[in-house]
Amino acid sequence: MAAALLGSALLAVPVAAHATAPAPAPTGSAVAAAAAVGLDDPAKKEIAMQIVSSAENSSLDWKAQYKYIEDIDDGRGYTAGIIGFCSGTGDMLDLVEYYTQVKPGNVLAKYLPALRKVDGTDSHAGLDPNFTKDWAKAAQDADFKKAQDRERDRVYFNPAVQQGKSDGIGVLGQFIYYDAIVMHGDGSDSTSFRNIRKKALAKAKTPAQGGSETAYLNAFLDARVWAMKQEEAHSDTSRVDTAQRVFVKKGNLNLNTPLDWKVYGDSFHIG
Repeated sequence: MAAALLGSALLAVPVAAHATAPAPAPTGSAVAAAAAVGLDDPAKKEIAMQIVSSAENSSLDWKAQYKYIEDIDDGRGYTAGIIGFCSGTGDMLDLVEYYTQVKPGNVLAKYLPALRKVDGTDSHAGLDPNFTKDWAKAAQDADFKKAQDRERDRVYFNPAVQQGKSDGIGVLGQFIYYDAIVMHGDGSDSTSFRNIRKKALAKAKTPAQGGSETAYLNAFLDARVWAMKQEEAHSDTSRVDTAQRVFVKKGNLNLNTPLDWKVYGDSFHIG
């Protein structure tokens, strides 16, 4: 379910992150904790991948999703891989181009002309009938898995974490940003990540600006729900309502386990 049209990633200048540095008032220890441990901590990143997979694939086994591909009728063509790269939004094209740089002549390289033509549409022209089979075949290649990991980090994960750290929000907040970028992208349209964040900033200050982290995260989630409801394919807001809001209400700003949540009515647990 990735992204509307992707623009350059929104990045504020990161705040220097040192556990021993003076914490910005008035959020003190919370911001210091965010500086000390971020979503880019390997254990936290694993949790993030599992939670996103619960929403994108109804499974915690995110590593089983490299081979995933289908058209989910959301106007973005084929959705595939560990983060929902889409043939209609440019990120699948970027992925296959990079994979072909690393491994020329790979099984997906022949689809590059078609991927360039269908970018921005939901068309399968030039992809059917064998693209899905070849995607699954490519997913057996360690280099293709590494390429998916790289593009996930470059386009979605790293920008979310950097912006979150700059805003002074902790692991949960950085995850909330990440999940928003995964679904909405960071383009110029009104429902993109940067404009969801802008809408939230009109209602609450970030911790880096001296605001309450919980109040800001609630404002961001309110804006996120609004954005989701603008599009029929995303109108089920349970990945916010019965997942992210649950963690905020419990004050689990560091996304510590155990975690229990629901998405689309299914229950999930990380011990």
